Amino acid sequence: MNIGFLGTGHITYSIILGIFKSKLKIKKIYISPRNKNIAKKLSKRFKKVAIAKDNQQLINKSSLVFLAITPQVGKKILSKLNFKKNQKIVSFISTINLSQLKKYIGKNNKIIRAIPLPPISNKQGPVPIFPPDNQVKNFFNKLGTVIEIKNEKLSKNFWVTSSIMASFYELLKLLSDWLVKRGVKRNEAQKYITSLFVALSEDSSINSKRDLKHLVKSSQTPKGLNEHALKYLRKAGFYRHFSKSLSSILKRLNNV
Repeated sequence: MNIGFLGTGHITYSIILGIFKSKLKIKKIYISPRNKNIAKKLSKRFKKVAIAKDNQQLINKSSLVFLAITPQVGKKILSKLNFKKNQKIVSFISTINLSQLKKYIGKNNKIIRAIPLPPISNKQGPVPIFPPDNQVKNFFNKLGTVIEIKNEKLSKNFWVTSSIMASFYELLKLLSDWLVKRGVKRNEAQKYITSLFVALSEDSSINSKRDLKHLVKSSQTPKGLNEHALKYLRKAGFYRHFSKSLSSILKRLNNV
């Protein structure tokens, strides 16, 4: 199977890295020339990756096309491209919904929306898809954990929660910087903080069949340090504002 990536940014780069660590049988991967640095880096590293002359050539040579472009670029170029009849398309574009995509691309194409994240480069992380599709499910299940969603309105909530990635990394940076300011070497601070959050994430994943409130409770001792930190952040409105940020993003998606 030949596949093509329209857009050569961080997500495309991450997925392709994951593909070559997986058991997926891909004959050729065509990538767009838009980001020359990433495109050249991928084509030099992997023989199966080829830089297309232009976006139309990429579409012509691929049986499965991934839209890894920004909403602004998508609105500008999609209607100008000729997709093959019944060609399957997977869109990573957050703020262009299914009905809009069909107007740009055509009603004869099966379009699936998906939300892959950078950890897919290590074959990790959830990949929500809508609508359910066996081929796309089988593809992403070899790169992560697929979550099939049957309702596009419901799928927006997954786009919202996926948007906390940068906020999460900002928290890791804040904690690392705090340690550095107190004399800890940068590499040691970052190693400690990232290892700590990996361990916490794995523990929460193992215990995810129970309500997560049990982890919140069990991680505290009366008048202990964890209780102190949680009470301080709650009183400061940290979690309230975090929740409001999610509602703000959902409102943005609903207004598209």
